Amino acid sequence: MTLRTLTQTVLLAALAVSTTSCAAFKKKKKTGGVGSDADFVQGTPIDGGGAGGAAGLGTPLPERSEGTSFLSSNIDRKRFSPVHFGFDSYEVSAGERSKVSAVASALKGSSESVIVGGFTDERGTAEYNRGLGERRAQAVRQALMGQGFPNARIQTVSFGSEMPVDSGSGESAWARNRRAEFGIAK
Repeated sequence: MTLRTLTQTVLLAALAVSTTSCAAFKKKKKTGGVGSDADFVQGTPIDGGGAGGAAGLGTPLPERSEGTSFLSSNIDRKRFSPVHFGFDSYEVSAGERSKVSAVASALKGSSESVIVGGFTDERGTAEYNRGLGERRAQAVRQALMGQGFPNARIQTVSFGSEMPVDSGSGESAWARNRRAEFGIAK
């Protein structure tokens, strides 16, 4: 199988999963069962869908802080290194867990809050990338909570493939863009 055929197959499969997930999401939301407003975290089903299980694991996000935005001038996005992810993955790998631990340790005694922004590379549809970015942000949120960082001080946001750090096209650029960044409220 050629690389082009493989890429097309992967993209078609992602589109099929995305379309099926959207239909199930709408159906569940209408029924008020699992998938009702109480079961959603930032617009993403808390069961996370797909392989890997529950990204949100049912821990609700705290209320948004008024005037706090990942892109605002009162957010420090350079303080900590981003967590990088493998292709089409939202698993925080063993090699990236130390970055999450560094954030949790540095902020544990403070009152600072964190906004975790999820990003993807340019491949995939806008909808799929937005969802994957959210799952990445939620995975880092769960890892922070696992380190004892309080849920009430963590927000998430997904930018999908918007805002790449490397505008190139190729694996090295894509690898740099598959990330979750930490925004610390000043």
